Amino acid sequence: MYMIFFVLHNPELLEQVLNAWEEAGVGGVTIFPSTGLARIRAKGAWRDDLPLFPSLEDFQEHLQNLNRTLITIVENDAMVDKVVAATQKVTGDLNLPNTGILSVLPVVRSYGLNRIPDVNGS
Repeated sequence: MYMIFFVLHNPELLEQVLNAWEEAGVGGVTIFPSTGLARIRAKGAWRDDLPLFPSLEDFQEHLQNLNRTLITIVENDAMVDKVVAATQKVTGDLNLPNTGILSVLPVVRSYGLNRIPDVNGS
């Protein structure tokens, strides 16, 4: 098993990436808003200057400045290759700037992935 971490630079591509991953066979994805040191230094993306009583517009603007980090676990090398190909179909070559960073780590153990259905069907 492998854990795939993908930091998506352009949050507007999130829905397309998720669709591509689902089409590749990914069953579940955890998504976090995130930012990196370069973005903080360049744009102040992790703003400390939000108003004391921020509006929804303030929060929306703040979230638009953040990356999206996607995490999933896949079974084998073939699935890793499918996910990488699906990702680059949306973002373009990940070696180009401002696309994202995708890392793959081996998973030694994982609990809770293959849940046993509840007797009551939930």
